[in-house]
Amino acid sequence: MTPTQLSQTVLRTVRHAVADGELRVPVPERVVVKPASRPGHGDYATGVALQLARPAGLPALGVAGILRPRLAAAPGIELVEVSGPGFLNITLADGSGAALVRDVLRCGTAYGHGDALAGQHIELAFPGETRAAVTADALRRLLRSQGALVTGRCTGPADPDWAGLGVISDTVGTTPGAPRNAAPGAPAGAAPVRLPVRPVPVGVSAAELLRTLGADAARWGLLRPAAHDHPRLTGDEHDPLLVQRESNPLFRVRYAHARARALVRNAADLGIETVPGDLGAPEGSGEPSAPGAPSAPSTARDLLAALREYPAVLDVAARHRAPDRIARHLEQLADAFFRFHDACPVLPRGDEKPGAAHRVRTALAEAAGTVLAGGLLLLGIDAPTHL
Repeated sequence: MTPTQLSQTVLRTVRHAVADGELRVPVPERVVVKPASRPGHGDYATGVALQLARPAGLPALGVAGILRPRLAAAPGIELVEVSGPGFLNITLADGSGAALVRDVLRCGTAYGHGDALAGQHIELAFPGETRAAVTADALRRLLRSQGALVTGRCTGPADPDWAGLGVISDTVGTTPGAPRNAAPGAPAGAAPVRLPVRPVPVGVSAAELLRTLGADAARWGLLRPAAHDHPRLTGDEHDPLLVQRESNPLFRVRYAHARARALVRNAADLGIETVPGDLGAPEGSGEPSAPGAPSAPSTARDLLAALREYPAVLDVAARHRAPDRIARHLEQLADAFFRFHDACPVLPRGDEKPGAAHRVRTALAEAAGTVLAGGLLLLGIDAPTHL
């Protein structure tokens, strides 16, 4: 679908919404459709909802909510998402997911990063408490990934053991009354927006968490629950976060990453290239899809959907100051990866020769591992290649 054809599709969608009485506006003569400005936010974007908001007497998000399901049902369109004040981000249906996988591999662990918060200078103010310090550190990483300038300021005594939990010095900031840290690139004299960070505190010291859980498990345990929820940390060697099995979400996420990396290494040893392409081969087969077969296995579609949603998850997590949303999405992504892994063999089996399907599946596995690593990095958690 060309941009001109897509513009006509959007215009038709508006015309039908008006004809059905959902919108009461004069139908515009043309609609502007532009390539998406940020990776992972669709192929194209249109501000038609903002254009129609005033004449419709509705907020732009309300207009976007009316148009989105109609536009998503149009032939040739795979996904429509609403972002910002009411932009419609449109992903075209190509039946393969190749463009998405190429996008992930091109961006690496920075996939999903953008400039939605560019120009915002935020000061994270948090008390001298371990969970607050770790949360502020994760928010610093997350907000910066979306273009914000971030300063940290501890409003109480800082704990030197926070460094062992990965809390870096520019998050710890200063003690009360001392000069404030300057965010790199902040305009001279610009006053930051002060953002209090006060999650439900945890009754275990940083030193105790490091002794019993280690930095990575402790950070996951502190960040995975929403800020208003109580972390389930036992503070002893029997904590579920230390169990190396699939019942431990952190282990499952990190194992999915390590397994994806291992598949890519093993594929390289077999001379299999990483080539994004059509994922339409039948499940469990290394052969190209037969005529009339589904355009992609359901497990591959689920994994592609999780990859495609990741930038929007980062955007929402940054706007709502909620790193727990990243952790939950990583769990969903890991589960989707394992379903794909079990249903669609990435590597040849037995006497099977490497084929196009193996190259394409290797690329998808690499993309999944890349996004899992990027998400763990934003949470300040190590993503080992071997477990």
